[in-house]
Amino acid sequence: MIDNSVLSNIAYGLYVLVARQGDKDNACIINVAQQVASDPLQLMISVNKQNLTHDMVLRTLKFNLCPLSEEATMKPFQHFGFQSGRDVDKFAACQQELRTDNGLLYLPRFINAVLSCVVTKSIDLGSHTMFIARVLEARRLNDTPTVTYAYYQQHIKPQPAAPAPQSTDPAAKKKWVCEVCGYVYEGDTLPPDFVCPWCKHPASDFRLLD
Repeated sequence: MIDNSVLSNIAYGLYVLVARQGDKDNACIINVAQQVASDPLQLMISVNKQNLTHDMVLRTLKFNLCPLSEEATMKPFQHFGFQSGRDVDKFAACQQELRTDNGLLYLPRFINAVLSCVVTKSIDLGSHTMFIARVLEARRLNDTPTVTYAYYQQHIKPQPAAPAPQSTDPAAKKKWVCEVCGYVYEGDTLPPDFVCPWCKHPASDFRLLD
């Protein structure tokens, strides 16, 4: 079943791309998806090659595209946007898992629609692969607007705490904030090999709070 009204949900936004190979489910967040044909209905997505989900789509030639809604919290971004699926079960902490007719998962709590697709063409773009895919199933789940990157930055991404007044206590610790996810590290120094426990980004993505 294809509900053409779902196309308005992919005109802009952030999306959870879901794939499955063997018994392994995986997902990542992408921000490029658009309609390229209407008869039959076809989509184009662009996926970073460093992502395990990319490899699964390339091998199995099928995926689910799920627009994130404004009801999303930081949780799906932590699971699908920051962590590697090579050593983390992306769906371990998720509830209410459902599958579309193609056997792939989707998460109704965080999304407003789901589209099941089969790849008809892939184009190497260097760091990314463009996939052209035919839509086999498209369902609207609710009328909540699709989350934009600007909305994510303003309403979902944790904001760094306001700088605290300078302490006169010589034992007071300094604070570094991750510019990717907002995690704050406290200590006398930030270890050069430190990795953010939330988004797994390195110390180079932290800045000292004044």
